[in-house]
Amino acid sequence: MLLLVTAFTSCNQGPTLQTYYVDNELEPGFASFDVPTSFVNVENVDMTEDQKEAYDSVDKLNVLTFMKDDTDTEDYKLELEKVNTILKDAKYEELMRGGNAVDGKFVVKFLGDIDNIDELIIFGNAKNKGFVIARILGDDMNASKLMSLSSVLDKANFDKAQLEGLTDFFK
Repeated sequence: MLLLVTAFTSCNQGPTLQTYYVDNELEPGFASFDVPTSFVNVENVDMTEDQKEAYDSVDKLNVLTFMKDDTDTEDYKLELEKVNTILKDAKYEELMRGGNAVDGKFVVKFLGDIDNIDELIIFGNAKNKGFVIARILGDDMNASKLMSLSSVLDKANFDKAQLEGLTDFFK
């Protein structure tokens, strides 16, 4: 009996970012992108052992944007509140936050523990733009090693055509 109760309650934990993605990826105002790690060509980039380990720990990147211009203000506030409510769940540990009320704000959260992250979440919203949620999915990712990848990304080659819709968000 205890096993059934545990199974039932673990399946009914409320909304998650994954369900939010699935429920909204095709809705008006939203755009979604799934980016595999193979998208980033690092063949000709010298990496340290930590950078290689960090790169290998990442499986893919899921991005969902909601453009404020595509819908009215009430819809935007409702969607923003839904995401904020999901991210207030104690299972999402906060790593950092920043920004300001004029340009926009961001928060970085994760699932797992700091040395073995299963999902890294970057949530940002900008006035007169909308919001973006990026989920970096992988196995046993390490926060400090992931941060070391920024210099690798500067040197890597990207297929810019695949990012066209995402870069529109930041214009």
